[in-house]
Amino acid sequence: MPHATQHADVATVVDAELDTALRGGPFHVALRAAIAARGLPLQRVQHHLSRHGVKVGVTSLSYWQQGARRPQRPESLRAVRALEEILQLPEESLIRLLAEYDDRPAAERSATRSYRSLLAASDVLGQLLDELDSPHDGGLHTLGHHERIDIGPRRELRGLESHHIVRAHREGVDRFMAVHHGDPGCAPEHMAVHALENCRTGRVRRHHETGVLVAELLLDARLRAGDTFLFRYRVEDGTGGVSREYVRGFGSPGGQYALQVRFDENALPVRCHRFTQHSPAAPRGSRQELALTGHHHSVHLVEPRVRSGVVGIGWDWE
Repeated sequence: MPHATQHADVATVVDAELDTALRGGPFHVALRAAIAARGLPLQRVQHHLSRHGVKVGVTSLSYWQQGARRPQRPESLRAVRALEEILQLPEESLIRLLAEYDDRPAAERSATRSYRSLLAASDVLGQLLDELDSPHDGGLHTLGHHERIDIGPRRELRGLESHHIVRAHREGVDRFMAVHHGDPGCAPEHMAVHALENCRTGRVRRHHETGVLVAELLLDARLRAGDTFLFRYRVEDGTGGVSREYVRGFGSPGGQYALQVRFDENALPVRCHRFTQHSPAAPRGSRQELALTGHHHSVHLVEPRVRSGVVGIGWDWE
């Protein structure tokens, strides 16, 4: 009987360690605790993953639970979701830890949007696009996209100007859906969209809870397949709290993307950096420090050819 009690005590300790790790992370500790709690050798975990249609090597699994490597590629993130089911964990428990616990400073991690909030915004975006009868494929391929973000004296995202160079790949394209996701605390109902060149503002849809705004831009020409077109618009924001980053997501590969962030001379950050992500759930990589220019107080990045995923610029105020 004491032998059975000893096993029960060990199981209780293991479950307690798993519960603590799932709440506080980091990812590799939670994964290791979950595998230990289920009593599965890594070969069995790999076998279960293969039954879910996901291929991951035992060496990769070992590195993940040691913290030597992190799942980043789309296939690896599929594996993490499958692991949540295999290891009988709450949905998104491991994915959340990947999104929240990466190699950034704690202050920077807490300042950015959570993966759950990005998922909510993505769901809302789909609903708003449906309201505007926008097809999944808008018929335009981006050759170049240049964005300039203005940060105001209250450290707020004051607005942005967006310049697009596109080519139509089907007949009759005459509109473009512009999407803006404001900072936490923003009020989309007080934002404004201005068509600046070669387009007119059509219908606009807003969602207060997620800070998403979608504007229909009516192009000044009906494009034929193969036609190129340039247009420019501006979004006036200034409704959110302190801004700490700007990100742009790409669902598919495209042309050149340039992002410039310009700061008010009375609100200059102490440091800036660029980063990329394979997806909103993935940890951030390709971090590179950016130096402010002297006269215009700005930083920028240029991606010659964008890949699917996320690219952005972040900054620290102190």
